Amino acid sequence: MATLSSKIEWTESTWNPVRGCTRVSEGCRFCYAERIAARFSGKGMAYEGFAENTTTGPQWTREVRPVRALLNEPLKWKKPRHIFVNSMSDLFHEKVKFDFIQEVFSVMEKANWHKFQILTKRSSRLLKYNQQLPWPPNVWMGVSVEDDRVIDRIDDLRQTKAKIKFLSLEPLIGPLSDLNLDGIDWVIVGGESGPGSREMKREWVIDIKDQCERKGINFFFKQWGGVRKSKNGRELDGVTYNEMPG
Repeated sequence: MATLSSKIEWTESTWNPVRGCTRVSEGCRFCYAERIAARFSGKGMAYEGFAENTTTGPQWTREVRPVRALLNEPLKWKKPRHIFVNSMSDLFHEKVKFDFIQEVFSVMEKANWHKFQILTKRSSRLLKYNQQLPWPPNVWMGVSVEDDRVIDRIDDLRQTKAKIKFLSLEPLIGPLSDLNLDGIDWVIVGGESGPGSREMKREWVIDIKDQCERKGINFFFKQWGGVRKSKNGRELDGVTYNEMPG
């Protein structure tokens, strides 16, 4: 679960040097990572102590720890690839010490043949440490924005020194009209999937796509989502949008 070929459409591999997380906003309500972690939380399994199955569904235990044994994994992968950093957690979680974040950045800087894609919902902590981190061109920094209640995450991202800045508007659970996309290089849009998933409306997606086209920003449509996401597919009006930076 730490170093896998990924089925996530916009990346190739995942690297999870941190285990555990906690919910921080409405986009976390049906978190896929929480669901997977709970499935692998049995005795002796990778997420024992980090998540659990409860009568109200999967839940994080609030335990968050670095996994130092996995810190140097990308240096062993000689073939260049896109790598999603902490697909099962958040590198900028409050319980991840800044010293460890620096170590992760050091590995990414050394492994300069890869492209690393980091996503956070904790943009204020990202901004807090921005000036103290190296920002090599192979590190792409993104924030997750599910609706207009957390739009401030984009402003935080915009102030960082990351060379490539991107938005993951997933799970998109509300309209995002008139986005300020200045300084943004890439936008991913996707609907929520799995049990309890909330509907994403076509007009929300079209509006975001049009905003990206007007600004010349790469647009990637990941999925419609739903309980059976494979059935719903990822075409938008008959077109598959796979645009990426570079």
